[in-house]
Amino acid sequence: MSQRPNDQKNLLIAVALSMAVMLGWQFFYAGPQMKAQHEKAQRERVAQQEAEKAKEGTTAAPATPGATLPNVQPKDTLSAAPSGTRSEVLARSQRVPIETASLQGSISLKGGVIDDLVLLRYRETVDPKSPNVVLFSPLGAPNAYFAEFGWHGAARGQTVVPDSETIWTADAGAKLTPTTPVTLTWDNGQGLKFRRTLAVDENYMLTVNEEVENTTSGDVVLTPYGRLYRFGTPHTSGYAVLHEGLIGVPGDAGLQEISYKSVLEDGGGKTFEGKTGGWLGITDKYWAATLIPDQKATYAGSFRGQRPGPNSPEIFWTDYQIGGVVVPAGGKQMTEGRLFAGAKQVRLIEDYEASLGIMKFELLVDWGWFYFITKPLYYLIDWLYGILGNFGLAILAVTVIVKGLFFPLANKSYESMAKMKKLQPQMEQLRERYKDDKAKQQQELMALYQKEKINPLAGCLPILVQIPVFFALYKVLFVSIDMRHAPFFGWIRDLSAADPTSIFNLFGLLPFAVPEFLHIGVWPIIMGLTMWFQMQLNPPQPDPVQQQIFSFMPLLFTFLLAAFPAGLVIYWAWNNILSIAQQWYISHKQGADVHLVANLKRTFASIGRLFGRRTESKG
Repeated sequence: MSQRPNDQKNLLIAVALSMAVMLGWQFFYAGPQMKAQHEKAQRERVAQQEAEKAKEGTTAAPATPGATLPNVQPKDTLSAAPSGTRSEVLARSQRVPIETASLQGSISLKGGVIDDLVLLRYRETVDPKSPNVVLFSPLGAPNAYFAEFGWHGAARGQTVVPDSETIWTADAGAKLTPTTPVTLTWDNGQGLKFRRTLAVDENYMLTVNEEVENTTSGDVVLTPYGRLYRFGTPHTSGYAVLHEGLIGVPGDAGLQEISYKSVLEDGGGKTFEGKTGGWLGITDKYWAATLIPDQKATYAGSFRGQRPGPNSPEIFWTDYQIGGVVVPAGGKQMTEGRLFAGAKQVRLIEDYEASLGIMKFELLVDWGWFYFITKPLYYLIDWLYGILGNFGLAILAVTVIVKGLFFPLANKSYESMAKMKKLQPQMEQLRERYKDDKAKQQQELMALYQKEKINPLAGCLPILVQIPVFFALYKVLFVSIDMRHAPFFGWIRDLSAADPTSIFNLFGLLPFAVPEFLHIGVWPIIMGLTMWFQMQLNPPQPDPVQQQIFSFMPLLFTFLLAAFPAGLVIYWAWNNILSIAQQWYISHKQGADVHLVANLKRTFASIGRLFGRRTESKG
């Protein structure tokens, strides 16, 4: 089938415009947004450091009252403004320690809330001496984040139930570990005795059993609930490819994702009635906390947000309420809920889904639109990591496997380009003969392509095929916690972060910091050079303008990919090297390697003349 003369030109224009849009988005939107978020996070850190240095006994500013949250008694109104440092607030209440191989923290006996969790297996930076990641912090501390479970009375104010001011009782020396559950008790003094038993596994799943005993002469109706609060909008990555905010699968409603910004808008919250199964939570890039109701119980759930006032942080929360439970006179009732609070480890989350029957819990990890490629690619990289012991080497091995899968398609493409190389003399003759009639020139060129059975767009096929794999690998590197702080060799200590070096300070030899947009590291430069070299193996474009656009693409991609995860840039550079070897072999097989060498000689000669002219002009 013949190609229309303008097809190739239109394709190149589309590629150029797409690149322009991506750069414009990065420069005018993503860059400023990330800078603003970084500055906000910096201000928060400075404020917290100043608060830590405050003298003991200094009177804290009066707490700004927040909103009375849904279905909570009036006296449970929460204060949004911090009233001390994290350590100060933790010291204000009696606590039951939590100690596992993965978690360290405590449960407050005031309110019986889970509000102190530190992730022992993860640190803030690649520095092994940096602090562990803090997930939960108590109410009154900066960036408060906690979970609570309890009961609501059916008759508002008539049945006294435990609330945020309730002081629970625990056995002396109680400590929550994977082998020692903890039981908290409280008597309302009106015939109802409450018992809360908490258990934790070796990882990040806590189980909360709520039991109430009715010693009165009449039945009592109570409503079990679970609620997760977060105070203040956290620092986010700021990328559209990753969701950070409120998330959940409320039964048959399917996956729900609401950003922090959206939930604060009028009508931004969501409620769900009559749901069975699923979960509700709040997610960061690598960490999450989710409420998991009894998967057989019917419940109502919600995602909500609120701005209490100009001097108070925003409040985000998600909750569920199970239908009313009748506690008969002289009898007991019990309900069970779970809390996941920790790292979003893929295998662990899938194990929880399978062993605990949690509906679609795997969706807590954001695999994106190409999940059918992304997830198998993750499993392949993880399997290769188990063999090779390094995620960087696993990425290189995956590249070889992907190249092998698309080897036949790439071969046909490279064969077509090799044939075009051999036709260069005839093509030049046609351009010279019809230099004043562009339409006739294109017509004759297409006739020549047809005669020799060459597709002039065949060179684009390997790139088009790579795009889904490229984005899938980008997603794996971006969202998988396994890649976080995973080293390669040399200066690459984190494959999920950009190459930290820059050519503009000679890769650290010059003693000054380089702005982020000038961080063009070693691996992006290697990627750009290999991309440029590969393009020299291709036949030149018939249109000089198109050829100029193609000539700038390696430089464009060098700057574009400099901010991408180093693992992705290493993949691209290695893929270029393999493509060069494959293309050179095909060209040699087709007898076009002579033309390749001649083309390279002309290119290097042009570069030499360019630098020679510049040297003469300076002299």
